[in-house]
Amino acid sequence: MQKRLLILEDEASLREFMVINLRKAGYTVYEADNGDTAIEIFLRTPGIDIAILDIMVPGADGNEVCRRIRERSRTCGIIMLSALSKETDKMTGFAGGADDYVTKPFSTSELLARVDVLYRRVLATKNPAGETGEIISGPFTLDLRTRSLYKNGKPVELTQVELLLIKYFMENMGTALSREDILNTVWGKDYYGELKIVDVNIRRLRVKIENDPADPQIITTIWGYGYKWVEQNEQSDQD
Repeated sequence: MQKRLLILEDEASLREFMVINLRKAGYTVYEADNGDTAIEIFLRTPGIDIAILDIMVPGADGNEVCRRIRERSRTCGIIMLSALSKETDKMTGFAGGADDYVTKPFSTSELLARVDVLYRRVLATKNPAGETGEIISGPFTLDLRTRSLYKNGKPVELTQVELLLIKYFMENMGTALSREDILNTVWGKDYYGELKIVDVNIRRLRVKIENDPADPQIITTIWGYGYKWVEQNEQSDQD
């Protein structure tokens, strides 16, 4: 099975460095030096598993490319690449559907580790390990076979990371889960990035499932520790 990967990077030397190392690691790499070309490549190339997108590029910027890819694919893993390290910059990428964020400069080992972790998650999403049944909490139903979440019978559009977060929470309703446990379960124990990725993804998830994301009643914060899914009754959290 080919492991297809798209790189959007306008700095030629850095793009060449990534392409060489990712091909050595077994990936089939498609490359673009501007956002418009990246979108064209993605649309005409079936089965791209991972997209590494620099944000500040000519044409459509990386965030726009991320949004366009996510409109077409829920399973494609997306890594944003940027010299910008502010949390607001990261939130923009995550809001568009990115799975991870790598800040320049980075090492070969860091990049390959992040890509490999994400690829394994993509593969697991495409080929779930025979799970069946449903998990229900008030208005929420998680279909394990189709890996879909419904709220009051209506589908909630989630990325693969968000689905894994929901699954972990709903399998442990009422249990306080530490940020470290969430990171290890969803991103893997060999994840190379920051613990803060848990917080930014949960904020994004709350926007999709909470009636009032500013006053979360479903995924609550356990200050100084982590988060907890509050089990819902049939009357709660109605639209």
